Amino acid sequence: MNALMPNFDFDPRNKPHREEWQGFAEVDEAIRENRLMEYRFRKSWADPWGRKLNLFVGFIMVTGFAYLGGALAGWW
Repeated sequence: MNALMPNFDFDPRNKPHREEWQGFAEVDEAIRENRLMEYRFRKSWADPWGRKLNLFVGFIMVTGFAYLGGALAGWW
């Protein structure tokens, strides 16, 4: 009978990171905790050009939804 048994002692994610991959530890943790989108947004928000791009895309989305809402209400 084949049973699925977790092997927490042999899990490679529990091992400390080597020195050469230390910069990727935060990304690896974000992927493991399923919060990669939050990580990408925070990194983009820290960059001045990324912040401008996020604000521009947000403005376009809000404007588009406002237009669609106005069309649905019959304003144009």
